[in-house]
Amino acid sequence: HVQLVESGGGLVQPGESLRLSCKASEATWRCMGWFRQALGKEREGVAAISPGGGAPEYAESVKGRFTLSREDKDNSVTLQMNDLRTDDTGMNYCALRRSQYCSPESHDYPDWGQGTQVTVS
Repeated sequence: HVQLVESGGGLVQPGESLRLSCKASEATWRCMGWFRQALGKEREGVAAISPGGGAPEYAESVKGRFTLSREDKDNSVTLQMNDLRTDDTGMNYCALRRSQYCSPESHDYPDWGQGTQVTVS
């Protein structure tokens, strides 16, 4: 069973940046994505990327501010978050889909990390 470990969350002010990282415990040719969940809200997709140089996919709310990259040889993804806003606050989760192709729906991802908190205030 693959393990996902996230890091990089924290407390920042609006307009500042954070970088989230996620590393899988084994090599995987599967889509890796980031989701977030604010208090009282449903989990939503933020960004996802296929292996082998696939173009990242972003939620409309983060386009132009967030950049997702992937290092297949390191089994990891990095989410650079710039110009953070208060509504970016939430618990952020890394997830693996069974397929190499990505989906914005959380129910399509069977494997999840423990999450890392991002607070913009």
